[in-house]
Amino acid sequence: MSGIMSLLLAARVPVQSVVATFTSSGTWTAPSGVTEVEYLVVAGGGGGGGNVGSGGGAGGFRTGTGLSVTAGTDYAITVGAGGTAPGGATNGTAGNNSVFSTITSAGGGYGLKYGASGAGGAGGSGGGGTSAGGTITGGAGNTPSTSPSQGSSGGSGGSAGGNSGVGGGGGASAAGSNGSGSYPGSVVAGNGGAGTASAISGGSVNYAGGGGAGMWAAEPGAAGTASFGGGAGSKTTVGTAGTANTGGGGGGGKDSNTSGGAGGSGIVILKYNIGSATIFTFKSTQKWVAPAGAVSVDYLVVAGGGGTSTGNGGGGGGELKTGTALSITAGTEYTITVGGGGAGNTGLSNQGSAGSNSVFSSITSTGGGRPNAYGAGPWSAGATSGNGNVGGSGSAPAGGGGGGNGGTGGNVGAIVTGKQIGRAHV
Repeated sequence: MSGIMSLLLAARVPVQSVVATFTSSGTWTAPSGVTEVEYLVVAGGGGGGGNVGSGGGAGGFRTGTGLSVTAGTDYAITVGAGGTAPGGATNGTAGNNSVFSTITSAGGGYGLKYGASGAGGAGGSGGGGTSAGGTITGGAGNTPSTSPSQGSSGGSGGSAGGNSGVGGGGGASAAGSNGSGSYPGSVVAGNGGAGTASAISGGSVNYAGGGGAGMWAAEPGAAGTASFGGGAGSKTTVGTAGTANTGGGGGGGKDSNTSGGAGGSGIVILKYNIGSATIFTFKSTQKWVAPAGAVSVDYLVVAGGGGTSTGNGGGGGGELKTGTALSITAGTEYTITVGGGGAGNTGLSNQGSAGSNSVFSSITSTGGGRPNAYGAGPWSAGATSGNGNVGGSGSAPAGGGGGGNGGTGGNVGAIVTGKQIGRAHV
């Protein structure tokens, strides 16, 4: 079983804003007294196309205030991964959605390889179009439709036969620019569309820019540019990847079957007000900014429990640590690590795995231990867990994992049809 962490603000502070940042999927538990949040939800950007590929579209960008939540309720947070650039003369792939409560931001549309048929990928923002005997349009943005709009369309490819510039990926606030010109000598690659800045986390940060288009190495013109976390196109190598946790689209690659760049992953940020004596509960790894005026916390930190397997002793409980008045610094961002439970296993000769540690500031609780495998004689003691004692020696087939913070694992034995499992005695 996974660990858990609770923090109680020990200092009395006036009403303050707290920011919770998720750079990977997890769970947010609405603190006591919190009834609404401000939010930023950015999806993963689309991958850029290869072989003079078009730019990938940015992940959908959605932000707002006054979203209702219920104190004490667990909310699943999904942070979308960026789309991939599979390599060579291939299209990129679409980015993945990011989700909080009723808010879903759509992954960015994919960029196209040169000469592909069909429009660039639709999504939060659309992937750029290409040229294949005529104009291939960019993918539609704001798909599915939201209000306000979550993104823009990709730029189109040029119309000069099969040898023209390709389009940039769309961004949160502007469409990708169109490709134009004619090969050889005058090709213009499309730039990625501009994204949008947000100050929800404090200072202004750029998000959701579209990817720039790729270019032929022999052309005098430049590859498409990008900003706001989007990846630039290239005329010398693979396209540039979108920046992680911005939702930027990937850039298009150069010619000679060169790959585009991957899209940047998304992000979810929540901001809300708290009063004194607020309890924060964390059930997944995330970042937490200590509110203004806070000087210490009371804490409960529990690690993940150890896994077991068929016919073996039980896994150890994760270590539990609790205390009061742990000093913190207001305005500091703390990484909250919530340990996962150890994996179980099947089969008499297989072992489970130990649980993972949970960490806050200077406090580390150690994951629960796993028991020995069946048949691994002589019957040694099981693994320990943090401050837990060694698991008991099982007469058959193995000792249990050490219990968290002091418990001793129990002996394990089983008799089946007159034979003891493990060391067989008839």
